[in-house]
Amino acid sequence: MEEQKIQLKHPEGKKAVSISKHTYELLKTELVKCLTEKTDQTFTEISKTIVQKLKEKNLKFNGSLNWYLEWVKLDLEARQIITRTSAKSPQKYSLVKHG
Repeated sequence: MEEQKIQLKHPEGKKAVSISKHTYELLKTELVKCLTEKTDQTFTEISKTIVQKLKEKNLKFNGSLNWYLEWVKLDLEARQIITRTSAKSPQKYSLVKHG
């Protein structure tokens, strides 16, 4: 059975990658949960939290977690689910408040 892929988006409209739908859903869920628990986090903080959560769940990850996480983060920015809260380095991220 072939793995389902999802085409990601880039916030600046650049060409984006396709990744496994399972990987995307897993990282999207963890990233949103992470920013729900604590807003205004840097990518490094988000990454550390997610690595820890995956370890706790005993989930093995194939490939570079940070590479996948970076793309999922960009996709969530493009879909206006998360937003950059600071333009200066280090950039911080929060969930977009809808409503």
